[in-house]
Amino acid sequence: MEFELKEEEKAFQSIVRQFAEKEVLPKAAEIDRKGKFPSDIARRMAELKLSGVPFPRKYGGAGATLMSYAVMVEELSRASASIGFLSAAGLIAMFPILYAGSEEQKEKHLKPLCKGEKFGAFALTEPSAGSDPVSIETTATKRGDDYVLNGRKAFITNAAVADIYVVFAYTDKSKKREGISAFIVEKGTKGFSFAKIENMMGMRGCVVGGLVFSDCRIPEENRLGSEGDGFGIAMATLGRDRIAVSSIGVGIAQACLDESKRHAKERRQFSQPIANFQAVQFMLADMATEIEAARLLTYKAAYLADKGEKITKEASMAKLYASEVALRAAINAVQIHGGYGCTKECPAERHFRDAKILSIVVGTSEIQRMVIAREVLK
Repeated sequence: MEFELKEEEKAFQSIVRQFAEKEVLPKAAEIDRKGKFPSDIARRMAELKLSGVPFPRKYGGAGATLMSYAVMVEELSRASASIGFLSAAGLIAMFPILYAGSEEQKEKHLKPLCKGEKFGAFALTEPSAGSDPVSIETTATKRGDDYVLNGRKAFITNAAVADIYVVFAYTDKSKKREGISAFIVEKGTKGFSFAKIENMMGMRGCVVGGLVFSDCRIPEENRLGSEGDGFGIAMATLGRDRIAVSSIGVGIAQACLDESKRHAKERRQFSQPIANFQAVQFMLADMATEIEAARLLTYKAAYLADKGEKITKEASMAKLYASEVALRAAINAVQIHGGYGCTKECPAERHFRDAKILSIVVGTSEIQRMVIAREVLK
């Protein structure tokens, strides 16, 4: 494994960092405060061809590596975790179509997603099915040349915002995981509506809410892969998205360290900068060390994915560690900022709320430990 980014990856990192610092960071607090989909930033990302970075050029992507994508998400999240998370929401919606879609499906649905002309969503979670996807209750019943979907989804990022939804449902519940299938459902389809939009504690630039399917009829041509392929499609997708979430964690943690260093040098107590005190120095040292470790775990998982190797363990390790490092860094950042750190004006307060969400999404920390242990014990 190389410990240096390639020249093209460094160049791409520089471009994204410039965009993040000049156009995203100045709006980060406003994005969080408003709690609305940042359509202006999304449009700019499409203009800069940042919507489909790790996807083939023939489908409108940039044809870049997953490593480049991880670097991009880290830089975006360093400015605003909401924007980094929106990029991850795009990946998790697009990858199933690339992974299991027909050429016609890729042309019709993947291309506009990669170009940023449309937005996507990944719909697996339900009110009674979070960590255990096999317990989903949504069904897809075959009727002639169509499937009829019935059920509800919950905590779906880009709900009501997305144009294209990858939806998982049982076509044969008796087969358990082998009976889950995946479908493309377009916004506006009869029988498809939206439920409550959640008022989230963090990642507030992401619209999160529920989906409702009531005798929603979709053509057979909208099924991804064969009947029963859904569980495998979902797991392959989640592996990639865990790398994305890891990158968000690294970005949040790096922002916490950057802001804490600056504040520690400027804030004076007992006639000297608080950066002179060992208690503060130790917090900064721990943050820097853990960030470096989280970044290397994330990069390793992306590196293996680019090589086409199995990433189940590595992606879970990266996601587990980076999400928990982000929260520890945010806690330390609030502590270093003192009373100011507890106010809405302080970025550390926003980082704290954003970071907490990472240990829950795309598989909780407990689920990641289960996955890692299973892989270790094989």
